[in-house]
Amino acid sequence: MAVRSGLWPALLGIVLAAWLRGSGAQQSATVANPVPNPVPGSNPDLLPHFLVEPEDVYIVKNKPVLLVCKATPATQIFFKCNGEWVRQVDHVIERSTDGSSGLPSMEVRINVSRQQVEKVFGLEEFWCQCVAWSSSGTTKSQKAYIRIAYLRKNFEQEPLAKEVSLEQGIVLPCRPPEGIPPAEVEWLRNEDLVDPSMDPNVYITREHSLVVRQARLADTANYTCVAKNIVARRRSASAAVIVYVDGSWSPWSKWSACGLDCTHWRSRECSDPAPRNGGEECQGADLDTRNCTSDLCVHTASGPEDVALYVGLIAVAVCLLLLLLVLILVYCRKKEGLDSDVADSSILTSGFQPVSIKPSKADSPHLLTIQPDLSTTTTTYQGSLCPRQDGPSPKFQLTNGHLLSPLGSGRHTLHHSSPTSEAEDFVSRLSTQNYFRSLPRGTSNMAYGTFNFLGGRLMIPNTGISLLIPPDAIPRGKIYEIYLTLHKPEDVRLPLAGCQTLLSPIVSCGPPGVLLTRPVILTMDHCGEPSPESWSLRLKKQSCEGSWEDVLHLGEEAPSHLYYCQLEAGACYVFTEQLGRFALVGEALSVAAAKRLKLLLFAPVACTSLEYNIRVYCLHDTHDALKEVVQLEKQLGGQLIQEPRVLHFKDSYHNLRLSIHDVPSSLWKSKLLVSYQEIPFYHIWNGTQQYLHCTFTLERVSPSTSDLACKVWVWQVEGDGQSFNVNFNITKDTRFTELLVLESEGGVPALVGPSAFKIPFLIRQKIITSLDPPCSRGADWRTLAQKLHLDSHLSFFASKPSPTAMILNLWEARHFPNGNLSQLAAAVAGLGQPDAGLFTVSEAEC
Repeated sequence: MAVRSGLWPALLGIVLAAWLRGSGAQQSATVANPVPNPVPGSNPDLLPHFLVEPEDVYIVKNKPVLLVCKATPATQIFFKCNGEWVRQVDHVIERSTDGSSGLPSMEVRINVSRQQVEKVFGLEEFWCQCVAWSSSGTTKSQKAYIRIAYLRKNFEQEPLAKEVSLEQGIVLPCRPPEGIPPAEVEWLRNEDLVDPSMDPNVYITREHSLVVRQARLADTANYTCVAKNIVARRRSASAAVIVYVDGSWSPWSKWSACGLDCTHWRSRECSDPAPRNGGEECQGADLDTRNCTSDLCVHTASGPEDVALYVGLIAVAVCLLLLLLVLILVYCRKKEGLDSDVADSSILTSGFQPVSIKPSKADSPHLLTIQPDLSTTTTTYQGSLCPRQDGPSPKFQLTNGHLLSPLGSGRHTLHHSSPTSEAEDFVSRLSTQNYFRSLPRGTSNMAYGTFNFLGGRLMIPNTGISLLIPPDAIPRGKIYEIYLTLHKPEDVRLPLAGCQTLLSPIVSCGPPGVLLTRPVILTMDHCGEPSPESWSLRLKKQSCEGSWEDVLHLGEEAPSHLYYCQLEAGACYVFTEQLGRFALVGEALSVAAAKRLKLLLFAPVACTSLEYNIRVYCLHDTHDALKEVVQLEKQLGGQLIQEPRVLHFKDSYHNLRLSIHDVPSSLWKSKLLVSYQEIPFYHIWNGTQQYLHCTFTLERVSPSTSDLACKVWVWQVEGDGQSFNVNFNITKDTRFTELLVLESEGGVPALVGPSAFKIPFLIRQKIITSLDPPCSRGADWRTLAQKLHLDSHLSFFASKPSPTAMILNLWEARHFPNGNLSQLAAAVAGLGQPDAGLFTVSEAEC
């Protein structure tokens, strides 16, 4: 763009010169008047043209970027950024003479810092432009956009483990983390790069999914999606792909010659092909016999030799039958002495069927099952909810109410009733005790069950909250009613001091005071970005008197402590031998400490008036917080109108701002009277306020208007931010509603016995027996912990009677219900242990 007339530069020079004379001391910090006095009728060919123009660039971390431009002929050259002149002292200018034309040329350089770019976040993109002058006029360069580069940590979608049959297609999806510039994606197969140009059987889609056209046995491997840009390189969780081959029978052999018993036989083998990688065994018999119908069978049973043969066979059969009866009687007598309180011993003698390493398919029966007999004798827990040292305290008897009816000799049997009546009865019985008066009266945020020494699992649907009760955590001969409850923050007073903030939901499990012989594992989400340099994390537990105590300082755990915590990116797993009410609290050690906020945009499903409200929620990035908002919006008749985003909210005391832009004025009118709305810092940071949101009210110009296009910006002042490009039809667009579909609340919140665990009971016992003893070759529980990336907890595991059991319990808590036993088997096999021997059960052990 060039100014060819000499009048405008002259006027501009006069104005700038007058302004500079009036600026006094500020003149040194401002670009001096660069406009020369043009000569009328000057040559337009002498307008500056750029030899080097500034280009788009990314700021990586906190390193400033350099912008360069060069023009000839030029007497002055300066930068302006976002419409404002850059200070003269920030320019580095070099003057020279162009070698080819002999005309004067100038080169200028400036540095742009991250802080400069962040100051204009949420308003527009940061850009800079070079302006050059000569005696004939001015010329502007192209705009160079400066963006802050980043790459989020979490993948939007990670590949999942698969088991496919030979020649079946495989699709492994991968959606890389959000980043600027967008991340490039590559795939690894057992840590080797997948190159579609070298293997025509695989290709990578535009959506970054890895596709194998026809699965081969060689495609059995661990696959990892890798995303990278100029900032970082991220790896997804590995997905194990197993290509299996189902067995098929070979042709039948020829019939054998007719035998003395007037029968002949033929055989076949499961070898065409043989099962591979856990494929199904052939169904049916491998031996076929039938009576001979040819003339070759001419023998009769009239001879004395045949009579003697048949008499001998009958005698052997009678002896075997008598021996079997004797064994059964001996077994029953021994069984009666195992436990005088056991009314039905079938819970200990349930059959185990042989299993293979390959999990059952959806249409196949379970290969290993334990069906406990719920008529087993129970004992009632009776003890103090909060043991005191100052004298006897009232006893709370956890009776089973109508669930248990007395039998002779103190025995009980368990009856069934409808879930609704059980829940109401259970809550009503708990509500009579002081400790339980704050429990929710509804059952959607509560789960309960009756458990014995076989253990089990409680889950509150759609919250990420569960309680794993490992085998033998409850003493043998006892049955407990155990509950799990999610509390609303406003219903529980949790005092927070200084920079402390609530990072997790407040969860109760109980009843308190019950005797546990092994730690249970409480799983709950958290919204912190864990970093030892930024956070001090503590597990709080409420005492029976109502006060909250720090029972665990993460990173300073003692191996013999009653509590222990495995902290991961979005969840924490708490080992505890005492039930009660827990919460995870963080204290910021620096301004880099950040909480993850989930940003959600909702609007009405049906709009019957001219007004249309867009609600922007800012909530903890946890499943329970998401569930509450989804249920609330369902009652309000709202729908999701954009994919949720995550914002990192820092402990910088700066507020959160929200604004709406680019609303088409010909169709819509915004009723917002200010440029942005604001949520105070402390309302977000303390973490105890639910449903934090702002509402933007728009008004349609006409009732027929149905298309809405606008931008919604959410950002923390001098911090992270997100923008939403809203573009949809308010009357019929529902493409985002399925993103937040909740699982049915009518699921199974309580799983009792073996059905609660991925690892079959006998296989678990085999692994424990094999890995608990120390091994000089390193093939013990320590190496298993390293392979499962749990080696930071070795001292805790070693303090328990069975370290392997602790590792397997944590694996169960982390991987239910989608855990892949094949990956665990591979880890065990890597120890030098024969995984085939550990992951199968023989007929003799059934």
